[in-house]
Amino acid sequence: MPTDAPIRLAIVDDHKMLLGALTEWIRNATADITMVAAVASWPELLTHAEFPVDVVLLDVDLKDNLPISLKIATLKTAGVKTVLMSTYSDPNLVREALGAGALGYLVKSEDAVMIVEAIRSASKGESYISAELDLALSAGDVGGSPKLSAQERRVMALYGGGEPVKSVAYQLDISEETAKSYLKRIREKYRVAGIDVGTKVALRKRAIQDGILLQTDMPSGTY
Repeated sequence: MPTDAPIRLAIVDDHKMLLGALTEWIRNATADITMVAAVASWPELLTHAEFPVDVVLLDVDLKDNLPISLKIATLKTAGVKTVLMSTYSDPNLVREALGAGALGYLVKSEDAVMIVEAIRSASKGESYISAELDLALSAGDVGGSPKLSAQERRVMALYGGGEPVKSVAYQLDISEETAKSYLKRIREKYRVAGIDVGTKVALRKRAIQDGILLQTDMPSGTY
């Protein structure tokens, strides 16, 4: 795992059961994220002794009538990266949130391992959008190449370049399960765009076509 200081994380969710489950899961999931606050309301976050933190996992659906753009702006001013969670996928809300400066947006039905990846991406200033939401955002873009996150592009380049999943996971310092989840997301995004990358050969050809992989990067004997 990374040797840098752990990412200091706060979670804000007014569903106490989910808040408890998320807190417990993240604490046991990885050593590079430290849970420093788990609160049920926006004011509790701002007045918490550990605030400001590095990243906030923020529930979009808090019943406080405060605009999400205002919350994101407040966190940004404090130097805090924001990853949003929601129980539903509303493309307009996602666009508003990203426009306001959110770096991540997850639907709560997303695979648990993706929460950790979203937090890590945000801490590095990279965007991370839930696969379900990304598909909703690109629903009208059939025919064009889908938008991949920086980590998805890395996975596609390595895997398309001939590396087995285990090697991809090792080189990117992620679990094999997470690497497989990324490949699943990549293939689903291309499928919705009307492009079949179901096989490794098809994925490799598409990676070259989209400029993610250069033919000179290909190991000998892959053709």
